Amino acid sequence: MTPYARRGVHGQTVEILARRVLSGEIPEGATLDLVALQRELDVSLTALRESLKVLGAKGMVDARQRRGTFVRARADWNLLDADVLRWQFADGTSSDADLGLLRNLGEVRGIVEPAAVRLAAARRTDDDLAELEAALTAMGRTTEDDSSEAGGAARAVEADLAFHRALLAATHNELLERMEMVIESGLAHRDQIVHSSPHGEDPVPSHRAVLDAVRAGDQDAAERAMRALLDQAVRDLDKVHGAPRADTEEKGPEAK
Repeated sequence: MTPYARRGVHGQTVEILARRVLSGEIPEGATLDLVALQRELDVSLTALRESLKVLGAKGMVDARQRRGTFVRARADWNLLDADVLRWQFADGTSSDADLGLLRNLGEVRGIVEPAAVRLAAARRTDDDLAELEAALTAMGRTTEDDSSEAGGAARAVEADLAFHRALLAATHNELLERMEMVIESGLAHRDQIVHSSPHGEDPVPSHRAVLDAVRAGDQDAAERAMRALLDQAVRDLDKVHGAPRADTEEKGPEAK
């Protein structure tokens, strides 16, 4: 599902309600008092209902006769929706819950991306290689700059996202390309943590190894390079937050 437009009163209302639900401020099963919310948020009832429709489409709320509008169980939420992922990281902190979600996303990436890079090695076009090279060049520039500064970290995040976006596009598989929406929110949050820290490794060599293998059309080498890149991403995150707990250290590679 395409992320909704975040502009204006409608977008702001969706953001506020979503974060309250995801934080547990409005718990699962709670019935919403629409009149009270309308007054608190200073929006029209129509705007409030339209905002709740967005959350309804993502499985977070529902409305029933006699019961009214209520928060659905977390098991019903579309946790892979790009907006839902983004909202869970919206406060900019790195709580244990955030780290757990990052590791879960890393497991998904560890399954998807090594397989995707094999397809990219077999199917890439000259245009695909140019996009990957451009993203890697941008990544190199941010590495030369001080990526611990806010602007440098933001540019490093965008360069990394561009590389992985181009890699999925190089598979020429429409469904894999849509995984971009799942990947980006978690990857951006992880990158913000790592690139704002002085402890992360230089990302360029590991990404260069992936691109070189894809350019050569060597599927086995591309998969090995991607797994090495993901392993580096785990090390980077652990350097910032310490070694993973015993119950998580066996989990798959973190997204990079």
